[in-house]
Amino acid sequence: MSTTGPGATRADVCAVAIADAFKDDGEIFGSPMGLLPMLGARLARLTSNPDLVVSDGESLFLAGTPPLFATADVVEGWIPFRKVFDVVAYGKRHVMMGATQVDRHGNQNISAIGDFSQPKRQLLGSRGAPGNTVNNRTSYWVPKHSPRVFVERVDIVSGVGPALAKKTGPAAARFNDIHRIVSNLAVFDVQGEGDTVRLLSVHPGVTVDEVRQATGFHLDAFGDVPETRSPTAEELILIREVLDPTSLRHREVPIA
Repeated sequence: MSTTGPGATRADVCAVAIADAFKDDGEIFGSPMGLLPMLGARLARLTSNPDLVVSDGESLFLAGTPPLFATADVVEGWIPFRKVFDVVAYGKRHVMMGATQVDRHGNQNISAIGDFSQPKRQLLGSRGAPGNTVNNRTSYWVPKHSPRVFVERVDIVSGVGPALAKKTGPAAARFNDIHRIVSNLAVFDVQGEGDTVRLLSVHPGVTVDEVRQATGFHLDAFGDVPETRSPTAEELILIREVLDPTSLRHREVPIA
């Protein structure tokens, strides 16, 4: 049995939590957006899900699993931007996106802050979020958990949560699957009462009360909330020596 690795940081724990989000996917396209999601997906490929298909984030499917932002050593396919939409429509994809806001029902906002008719701040725009959330398994990564991110109701819906998808109709709800939300404090799903965000685990050193205080809506919990697992010794070696030897992950989740 693998033992817990020594001296794991919060960023290491987040990487493992993200890897666990991909572990049961099998042979599908893992599409992580951002540094920690990329690290977690590649860790999953080297451990719990070797069949996960990963890319360089631009146009190449990778046969190997290189370090973050390293040049691919072996390429096994080509996925230009125009072909991504075919994969989105086909559905064999798990995307992990960021979220400027996530609300109680798992809706995501990356479009703008404020009233839709006159927003206070323009963000990325909805981009691929609507198509992702009605066609593909979707998870979210939030590096700075706060009540400004976890809000009662998002200002604008970019990614569609399960309750709204069901309300919209069968076409939106059929493949809607908001799988996990991982933050720097905890792990969640959207299977609480009434398709609401539910607390699954808190990271080592974090309490349930701290997560609730940092969340802008009532938060259901899945029984007695456990601690998010720490990386094994083997996983720590992969994180520190193979995938992220320059410790880029600590720029996103700093060492306390």
